[in-house]
Amino acid sequence: MARYTGPKTKIARKFGEAIFGDDKSFEKKNYPPGQHGNNRRRGKKSEYAIQLMEKQKAKYTYGILERQFRNLFTEAKRRDGVTGEVLLQLCESRLDNVVYRMGISPSRRGARQLVSHRHITVNGEIVNIPSYSLRAGDVVGVREKSKSVQAIQNSLDANSSVYEWITWNSEKKEGTFVTVPERLQIPENIKEQLIVELYSK
Repeated sequence: MARYTGPKTKIARKFGEAIFGDDKSFEKKNYPPGQHGNNRRRGKKSEYAIQLMEKQKAKYTYGILERQFRNLFTEAKRRDGVTGEVLLQLCESRLDNVVYRMGISPSRRGARQLVSHRHITVNGEIVNIPSYSLRAGDVVGVREKSKSVQAIQNSLDANSSVYEWITWNSEKKEGTFVTVPERLQIPENIKEQLIVELYSK
C-alpha cells in the first residue's frame, strides 16, 4: 500500500507543528511552505478548509491513508461513545502506534517497518500487519531473533516517554497494552470534533 515518503518537515510546516517529532529544520522555518509561506496576510480559511486540514493532520500523524482512515471513522461511528474520541482510540490501538509508544522505534514510520519486517510479536505470535488492532491485555514484544538489532536497542535506550495505558519490561523487551487510553491520555494535538463534522456532511 502506498505511503507518504516525502519531506516530513514540509508537512510539519503545513500544519504549523512538528507532528513527526523533534525536527530542527521545522524549528528554523516554522511557517507554511511555499513562496508566500511567511506572508502574515494570508487569507482566512473556510470552515471546510479547517476541517479538512485537521483530518489531514490526523492522517499524517498516524500514517494512515484515506480509505483506511474513513473505515476507522465508520467503525468509530458504529461503536458506543463519542465518535471523535473513539476514532483516536482506534488509531492509538493500532500495532504500529503501540510499538512507537513503547519506544521500540523512534517514529511511527519506523515502527510500521519493524512490524512489516516481522520483528514484532503479539501474545508470542509474529504479527506483520501494522494496522492490527490491539485489545486490552495484549502483550507486544520484540521477536527473540530481533532483540539484538541495534536500531531497536538504540531507540529503547533513548526513549523516556511513559504512558499510563502501557507497561514495559526492559529485560524481556516486551510490554502490555493495558487498556485503551482515554482522550485526556492521548497527547496528540488533534481536534477530532472537526473531523467528525467533516465526515458527517
